[in-house]
Amino acid sequence: MMSKLESQTQHHLDADSVGADNVEGNIENSSSHNNEGGRKRDKTASLNPLFRMQYENAQGCYVLLFPEGMIKLNPSAAEILKRVDGRNTEDAICAELRQAFPDAPEDLEEDVHAFLLHAEQKKWIRYDE
Repeated sequence: MMSKLESQTQHHLDADSVGADNVEGNIENSSSHNNEGGRKRDKTASLNPLFRMQYENAQGCYVLLFPEGMIKLNPSAAEILKRVDGRNTEDAICAELRQAFPDAPEDLEEDVHAFLLHAEQKKWIRYDE
């Protein structure tokens, strides 16, 4: 388990993809949002049903499995995605992370927002309307 949430957004986005070169082109089942000006943080997100998140002993980390392969998640990305359950809003996810990792950096909310935006663009998650 992590001693604290890693704070660098770029590190959040550093997931290794194994399998298809163009995951976005192969996965159509996602709602899209206009992210200019930011989306409302009170919408709930859920994992795209074409993905399954699980811990892989062989990889030593959490992964997202999909029909064409898998994506290795770093610890911060896994902690965020564990909380993407169709019930939690972005604000609720941040609150849970602050409670679980009291020494998290000040910019936690920006990092979570950036990661969720990236996950939505990659079609790993989708937002309920």
